[in-house]
Amino acid sequence: MPVSIAFAIKKCLPLVTCTLLVALLISLSGCGGPWRDTYFKKGVGRLSQEEIRERLGPPHTAKTPALGGDSHWTYRFALSEQDLTAWNSSFVADASHSVTSLMGKGGEAAKPTLYCYRYTLTFSEDKTLKSWKREECVPGTRETLTAK
Repeated sequence: MPVSIAFAIKKCLPLVTCTLLVALLISLSGCGGPWRDTYFKKGVGRLSQEEIRERLGPPHTAKTPALGGDSHWTYRFALSEQDLTAWNSSFVADASHSVTSLMGKGGEAAKPTLYCYRYTLTFSEDKTLKSWKREECVPGTRETLTAK
């Protein structure tokens, strides 16, 4: 009997390890929406244009008034439903599917629907982040695509 228990434990160990890894990922993920939201929220009054450029690359558009005043940058990013929700129960299903795939027992995962979002950043004259907002590139797209 001890040999069969040891065999069962050895057989389940990768699954247990993967399950613990998934639990850890769940606890660390998705508590606040897209990571950029948190980055900008914490960076208001603190982040410089240079720091943001280093992290995100050059903006898609940049408008700086010739006579001084606030400048505006925009970035566009593709975000999935999982990126947009603070807690998404499908994350557990996605994670378990990923674990199954890693263990060689799954098919291909369905590709998530991506939505275009624009981040508009406003910088004060001293090039410090003053405010930001996130909005859909085409308002109503996500609502239309997720309507049942």
